[in-house]
Amino acid sequence: MGVASLSVIYASIIISSMFLPPIMIKNLGCKWTIVAGMACYVSYSVGNFFPGWYSLIPTSVILGLGGSPLWSAKCTYLTIVGNLQAPKVNKKGSDIINQYFGIFFLIFQSSAVWGNLMSSLIFGQDTTIADIPEEQLQFCGAGVCDFIGNSTPPKQPERKLVQILVGCYIGVGVLAMIIVSVFLDNIDSQQTREFRGNREPFCSTFLATFRLLGDWRLLTLIPLTMYSGFEQSFLSGEYTKNYVTCALGIHYVGFVMICFGATNSVCSFVFGRLAEYTGRAPLFFLAAATNFSCILALLFWRPHQKELPVFFVFPALWGMADAVWQTQTNSLYGVLFPRAKEAAFANYRMWESLGFVIAFAYSTFICLETKLYILLAVLLLTTVTYPIVEYHERKNPTPPIEEGTYSKHKEAMVEATDDKDIVAQTSL
Repeated sequence: MGVASLSVIYASIIISSMFLPPIMIKNLGCKWTIVAGMACYVSYSVGNFFPGWYSLIPTSVILGLGGSPLWSAKCTYLTIVGNLQAPKVNKKGSDIINQYFGIFFLIFQSSAVWGNLMSSLIFGQDTTIADIPEEQLQFCGAGVCDFIGNSTPPKQPERKLVQILVGCYIGVGVLAMIIVSVFLDNIDSQQTREFRGNREPFCSTFLATFRLLGDWRLLTLIPLTMYSGFEQSFLSGEYTKNYVTCALGIHYVGFVMICFGATNSVCSFVFGRLAEYTGRAPLFFLAAATNFSCILALLFWRPHQKELPVFFVFPALWGMADAVWQTQTNSLYGVLFPRAKEAAFANYRMWESLGFVIAFAYSTFICLETKLYILLAVLLLTTVTYPIVEYHERKNPTPPIEEGTYSKHKEAMVEATDDKDIVAQTSL
């Protein structure tokens, strides 16, 4: 049921990415689109409180439909505030956007630490944890394929503990919605009102995501964007199942993902700052080299309980690489398409989700070794296509968003700063 639910989520995100983000962001603005998307995520947690086909599949669809507008609005918001802040500090918009995405992913990826710490502490109360027999270890890792379809599923935690965890997730989600509703500045409210007052043709907004596919730069970035989905799904699905759960037990998964989240969080902040001095390209190739090395090592490593530190080395390195893929790819989209931000980030989410869907689709049908080779092939394709876009952008920089696009809001903020007043955070 888990794989089916995840497949439905990412399939819904793909469909949502085609149409919803430009419509919702232009009509509701970034702030309220984020709130609506968060509500969709909370609904999925509610569905997990009483899991079943009747609850998980509908809430998976709801989450998927809200996921793309949420992430597109978040990226659009960060791009806007980055471009507003850049002239104040006499820096390029791309550098400030990089920093803001770094700060965002510092906070966002730390959720893997707090969320998995919460789950590990709650599931650690389970008194029925069983040891992994020595004979099962021969089926762990990428060396054996006979285990597919014949595996014994890991023992599940007690139902009461699962409900406690889901209840905690629901509470945190509702609290987050309240915080964003009250405190997040409605930075594009003026543009939203103007859009509602001067309606563009519905088809123009509805098809904005597809129209942007006419830009060769976006098409060239598709392998990079899809790889983001492939590599995330591999660590969270294949590595945790075929290495950690198989050799150590399901109760270790949370601690391994804490290692991933902590490294990812810190590196996101560091790389967001570092990109101002190194540029994006060296960071991308560092991430590619890291993932390449990890994939080769995973092809030959046979996990064993006696090698406990090694189980944490791979997610740490993967987290460092993922920090680059997330911060720099999002920033790159914001820099390349400043006048079509909503459609650009909708495309980003659509192609990334397609990577997730493909990975989940073949997860139960092919050997782990084959999955690693597929991941390696997409990575190599990415290292060929991405430099083309980066080289073109270096030779022909995309003009930043026009000064004054958000001038009214900017002037209000400056006035408030000069007068030492507080800007109203809940302006509609």
